[in-house]
Amino acid sequence: MAHPLASGSVVDMHTHTRFSDGVGTFEENAAAAVAAGCAVLVSTDHLTLPAEMDPAGEVQVVEPELAAHRAAWAAARDAHPELEMVYGFECDWYPGCEGNVMRWSSGATVLLGSVHWLGPVDGGGWIDDVSDMHVWEGLGADGVWSLYVQTWCRACESPLPFGTMAHPDLPERMRNEGFPATTDLGTLWDEMAECARDTGRRVELSTAGWRKGVGDYYPSRGLLERFFRAGVPLTVGSDGHRPVDICDGILDAYAHAWEVGYRTIEVPRADGSWESMPLR
Repeated sequence: MAHPLASGSVVDMHTHTRFSDGVGTFEENAAAAVAAGCAVLVSTDHLTLPAEMDPAGEVQVVEPELAAHRAAWAAARDAHPELEMVYGFECDWYPGCEGNVMRWSSGATVLLGSVHWLGPVDGGGWIDDVSDMHVWEGLGADGVWSLYVQTWCRACESPLPFGTMAHPDLPERMRNEGFPATTDLGTLWDEMAECARDTGRRVELSTAGWRKGVGDYYPSRGLLERFFRAGVPLTVGSDGHRPVDICDGILDAYAHAWEVGYRTIEVPRADGSWESMPLR
């Protein structure tokens, strides 16, 4: 069992490198984390995807680079003994993904569950790609939200060992791109909170929404309050895709979680254990 963390230690649960859709290296991310006073840095590049979802391999660690990815992470870990680094992946859920995820993520300590893709693998699309809005144009904002929540709950129900569910209300990304929901999201948020509770999932409080023009955290306060009332445990991450974003807003996110009612967050450790860390 890892040594307990001090209350309120900086932990970044969600980070990316240029192996997937980030811009930095593991070494650059680790150096940025050390400079930010980080205690635990979880590396979570986007896991390998079917060719139909990302033909050019732009947003994933492509299969031939999985070994190099692990080696580069290990080199950064060994160069920074003052930082506890945890190896993981962000894993998109899509129908039938379970075998792929377990094969491609072999050796990872932490898996983040996420939903970015809606529809069947060969006929769906990304919901957070501002260069291709065909899913939003076809379904409308309310239709995207309805299908997203259905898919998100299926991801929660999956047998995959997701340590936490990342950025739970990702469709909010398009609110300021001309696709705000026109119906009350409360019923859908209730469904998400119940699903996370009933499947024993943790959820992530992400600071990325502030950097992406959402004007709030993921999840927004109304959904976070529902997760809290349902007793759903919380993790915190930056979803940093640049070294400058590593640990961005983490301490403010702790204060926000405290205001909602949380008194602890969940932290994965390098030995595979999880710890409930008190908030200040």
